[in-house]
Amino acid sequence: MSVRAHTRRDPAKQAEPTAVEIQLPWWAIALPAIAFAALLLLILNPVDAHAASGEPVVTHLFERVKTVFASLL
Repeated sequence: MSVRAHTRRDPAKQAEPTAVEIQLPWWAIALPAIAFAALLLLILNPVDAHAASGEPVVTHLFERVKTVFASLL
């Protein structure tokens, strides 16, 4: 008894295009998510981010902007 050979169809000849399935390893999703969460936590709570100086530069910038706007009014 003969068996039919399974042949692959040419995607260009198919009437309906098939969806492309992409599989990523678990770490390809987990590592960027962890890095994003860590950076978000550092932005939300800059006290935990120990930089070279004791005072954050952003607070000095905000204080200067505040004094400039206060002097204009």
